[in-house]
Amino acid sequence: MVTTDWQSDLRRRGYRLTPQRQLVLEAVDRLEHATPDDILTEVRKTAGSVNISTVYRTLELLEELGLVSHAHLGHGAPTYHLADRHHHIHLVCRDCTEVIEADVSVADPLTSQLRSQFGFDTDMKHFAIFGRCASCTEKAVHEATGGTTREAPRKDA
Repeated sequence: MVTTDWQSDLRRRGYRLTPQRQLVLEAVDRLEHATPDDILTEVRKTAGSVNISTVYRTLELLEELGLVSHAHLGHGAPTYHLADRHHHIHLVCRDCTEVIEADVSVADPLTSQLRSQFGFDTDMKHFAIFGRCASCTEKAVHEATGGTTREAPRKDA
């Protein structure tokens, strides 16, 4: 749903909340981590005449204005989410492609070390870490052991 914040944010910067901007913002809000193609598909449910270049231009403007943010969660197009959500790191499962959001504070030791050792200030809101989620790890272990799992020895034995 469109909030008056979007309208007032745009107006304060000298822009209007056009129907296309509204539709793109609503799609980003609904879909969360969405590619421009995903956003186009969502927007076309309401406005079939919108094209991909309109979506890209709108996303570019909305990002310049600080209303949306993007991250690269793999080899393809960036994904977009609303910028007013808490800053987070993206944990991307290479097996099932699930995206888990972790608060940026979990990376505080890393960002502190990068700052002290290299003088480098990080922008963690665009950061993605690739690996395997708990469910896929469990599944892989289960498959590797032929469907059996070893139980840890009991302490009282």
